[in-house]
Amino acid sequence: MEGGGNLEAAIEQLLNEEKQMRLAGDVGGTKKAVTDILQLCFEARAWKTLNDQIVLLSKRRGQLKQVPQGFWRLGFAVDLLLWSKSLSVLWLGQWAVTAMVQQAMQYIDETPDLETRIELIKTLNSVSAGKIYVEIERARLIKKLAKIKEEQGLIAEAADLMQEIAVETFGAMAKTEKIAFILEQVRLCLDRQDVYVRAQILSRKISPRVFNADTSKEKKKPKEGDNMVEEAPADIPSLLELKRIYYELMIRYYTHSNDYLEICRCYKSIYDIPSVKENPEQWIPVLRKICWYLVLSPHDPMQSSLLNSTLEDKNLSEILNFRLLLKQLVTMEVIQWTSLWNTYQEEFENEKSMLGGHLGDKAAEDLRQRIIEHNILVVSKYYSRITLKRLAELLCLSIQEAEKHLSEMVVSKALVAKIDRPMGIVCFQSAKDSNDILNSWSMNLEKLLDLVEKSCHQIHKETMVHKAALKV
Repeated sequence: MEGGGNLEAAIEQLLNEEKQMRLAGDVGGTKKAVTDILQLCFEARAWKTLNDQIVLLSKRRGQLKQVPQGFWRLGFAVDLLLWSKSLSVLWLGQWAVTAMVQQAMQYIDETPDLETRIELIKTLNSVSAGKIYVEIERARLIKKLAKIKEEQGLIAEAADLMQEIAVETFGAMAKTEKIAFILEQVRLCLDRQDVYVRAQILSRKISPRVFNADTSKEKKKPKEGDNMVEEAPADIPSLLELKRIYYELMIRYYTHSNDYLEICRCYKSIYDIPSVKENPEQWIPVLRKICWYLVLSPHDPMQSSLLNSTLEDKNLSEILNFRLLLKQLVTMEVIQWTSLWNTYQEEFENEKSMLGGHLGDKAAEDLRQRIIEHNILVVSKYYSRITLKRLAELLCLSIQEAEKHLSEMVVSKALVAKIDRPMGIVCFQSAKDSNDILNSWSMNLEKLLDLVEKSCHQIHKETMVHKAALKV
C-alpha cells in the first residue's frame, strides 16, 4: 500500500468486514479479515500500526460475553439454550485471536531493527497473557525475548522471564519442545551462577526415563477424544540430542558442588548414547572423564559397582593407561602416590583440551585424598592391629596426617577402627552388617527365654514335690 491514508482506509474497510463476519458467526471469514489486516500493515512496513491493530483486535475479542459460572454444571439445559449463541461467539473470538497471534509471530524475524522486534514481541506477549488457547505461542514469544536479553548481557532478566512459564502443564505442546524449553530454563539459571537450587528444581521436572522412550512405538494418528499435540518447530533438537544437553547441564550443576560420583554417572549416560558410542572421537574423551571421576569419587557401594562395570568395558583397552589406573583401585595393594602422580600427571593436565574441560581446581588434591583412603582400606584388610608409626610409613605421611585421615574415614563410616593414642596402636574391626547384629540379638533373646522357661519348670517341679511330702 502507498500512503498512510490508503492504508488506514483499507484497514477500516477490513475492520467493518471483520465485524460483520464476527456477528454472523463466520469463523473462516473472521480469521481471514483479521489476518488480512495484519498482512496489510506488514506489507506497508507500518510496525506501529501493526502493534495498534493487534491490541485493537484483541480488545474486540475481550468485549464478548463470558460464559456464566453455572454453565458447566449438569442439569442446566436452560443455560445451554440461553448461552449457546454467546458460547459460539466466544469460541469464534478464540480462533480469531489464535490466528492473529500466529500470523504476527511470522513477522518477528522480518523486523528492521531490534527495538521494533522487542516492541512487537511485547505486544503479542501482552495480548496472549492469560489466554490458555495461545499458551504455546506465548511460551515461544518469551523464549525469543529471553534470547534477546541474553544477547544484550542481561542474564538475570532472561532467566526471570523464562521462569514465568511452566510448560510442563501444556498438554498440546510436543514433548521435545517441552524438554528443550525446560533445559533452556536450567541453562540460564546456571549461567546466572547464583540460583543453583532453582536450577536443580527445574531439572527435576524432566525424568531421565523420558530419554529412553521408544519413539517408533508412538501413536502416529491420535484417536478420537485424544488431545491434539502440535508438532515441534524445526529448530528443536531430537530426543537423543536433548538427552546429551540435559546431562551436560547436570554436569555443570554437580561440578559446582564437586559431586564426582554424580558427574561420573552423567558422563556414563552420555557414553551410552548410540551416536556417541559409534564414534571413537566422541566416546574416548567421555570414557576418560568416566575413569577420572570414578577415581575421584569417595569409596562406596555405588562407586565400586560403577568401577567394576567400567573395567569390563571392551573399549577401555583403547586407552590402556586408564585401564591400569582403575585396575590399581580394585587391587588390594598399597599405591605409591608419588609414582602414580608422575605417571598420570600429563594425562591429568591434558584433560583441559578434552571434552568437558579440566577436572576442577580441587581435583588434584582430591585425587591424593582418594589414594590415601584406598591405602587405608588396604591396610585394614591385612592388619587387625598396627602401630600409627608403621601406618604412617605405609601411607607416606606423617603420624599426625595419618591419624587425621584415619579419623575422617571412621567418622564417615568407611571403616571401623579404634586408636589407642598412649600406646600408638590402631585396632581395625570388621564392619558388622545391621542384619547380622539383629540376628545375634534375636538368638540371645531366644536363649534367655529358654533359660527362663527351664527355671520356671524346675521351680514348679520342686514346689509339687514339697507339697506331696507335707500331705504324707
